[in-house]
Amino acid sequence: MINGENMPGTFAARTLKKKRKRFKWKSTVYKRKFLKLWKKDPLAGAPLGRGIVLKKKGIEQKQPHSGIIKAVRIQLIKNGIQCTAMVPRTGAIKFIDEHDEVTVDGLGGSQGGAIGSMHGVKYKVVAVNGASLEMIRRGKKEKPKG
Repeated sequence: MINGENMPGTFAARTLKKKRKRFKWKSTVYKRKFLKLWKKDPLAGAPLGRGIVLKKKGIEQKQPHSGIIKAVRIQLIKNGIQCTAMVPRTGAIKFIDEHDEVTVDGLGGSQGGAIGSMHGVKYKVVAVNGASLEMIRRGKKEKPKG
């Protein structure tokens, strides 16, 4: 059975090459490497991560909600990956400046994803320069000079 149903033909190299090229994309390892997606989780399994604030920004919410979520773009210290973290509570964004060191925590969405109407935001800021953001916001602590 030289030219059977499951065996490629004598001159099938082009077809096999084409198929192999297409099915490579089914492999998560190849896809992640090629598209530079690295890991699904920039924190690499850790509960918290430290990062440097690159810029402050407002993110519009998904429909049907309206309003602007205050967020910061950070670069993680451990691996240099950039991600967006929301700043919880009213007025808390005022206590964060560019180049501050912040501690981020996961938001708790299913499978490490975003929550509700927030576009691509998977993390929240917990501390600024080593001091709890909530304590700074309430006025119980002073923000350390970083």
